Amino acid sequence: MPEFNVNILGCGSAKPSLRHQPSCTVVEHRGLLFMVDCGEGAQLQFQRMRLKMTRLGHIFLTHLHGDHVFGLPGLAGTLALCGKAGGITIHTTAEGEQILSQIFAVFNRDENFDIRFNVLDPTREEIAFENRGLRVRTVPLDHRIPTVGYVFEEKEKPRHIIREMIDFHHVPFSKINGIKAGEDFVTDDGRVIPNEALTKPADDALSYAHISDTRYMPSLADKIEGATLLFHETTYLEENARDARLRYHSTARQAATVARDAHAGTLVTGHYSSRYRDDSRFKTEAEEVFPRVILGNERLTIPVTRQLYGNDLPSPLK
Repeated sequence: MPEFNVNILGCGSAKPSLRHQPSCTVVEHRGLLFMVDCGEGAQLQFQRMRLKMTRLGHIFLTHLHGDHVFGLPGLAGTLALCGKAGGITIHTTAEGEQILSQIFAVFNRDENFDIRFNVLDPTREEIAFENRGLRVRTVPLDHRIPTVGYVFEEKEKPRHIIREMIDFHHVPFSKINGIKAGEDFVTDDGRVIPNEALTKPADDALSYAHISDTRYMPSLADKIEGATLLFHETTYLEENARDARLRYHSTARQAATVARDAHAGTLVTGHYSSRYRDDSRFKTEAEEVFPRVILGNERLTIPVTRQLYGNDLPSPLK
């Protein structure tokens, strides 16, 4: 299994249906789990997808509509029952911290579980989280209430050493990190061995952009340029573009236009309105603009790789 995966737990929209779960996605990177939104029933989907709750450390909320947050009290309670060490950090707005703190004070007050908040400004781009290998930044969106998208970006990786050349030039171990960082090597007799002779380029850094509830925003393309994998909400089909604009959502064609203009690797659809009975129409419409489209569905795991998905697409977990 690749180190970087996107797991879809729910891809429905506000009105409940028997076909789709409310919004929830879990991003996996090097063994750590990051949840984006937590709709009702998220913890059950978590178990159905065989994800380990003890590896979940951060929840990134796009906005405070119920279909994106109603699963939080139950999930927090279960994490406490599991004895998860280290607590959880919820990334949200100042209003989100105020509201959710009150909810947790009522429903989770008897649980000795640490819930922390990282307050975000939904009007500007900022870094929400980073560790040694990953950075998560926000992108302001255009919805009825303050809303942000998230871009999960791998940090640039050090160059790979060529072991045979390292041994040939008798490079000491103390110099290896510098060479990985791009330094040349100077031998004892003063010869300069260029870095390109000792190393080869690392694998390209990968990225996943999660664009939740929003009107069509042409300016988004520049902010998520080159995303390896792009989830962009497709609540409506183009035949209902007027409804999409009035309700601050996007159509499948509009999502595909963003993917095309951003030079994304692959587009994932989701957040489907319950008015439609045939989800394949979202994929068909998007492919009229952008060729590489995955029809988002529950229990689907998508590796974030440089592979450009065509007909060989991932299948939902059985």
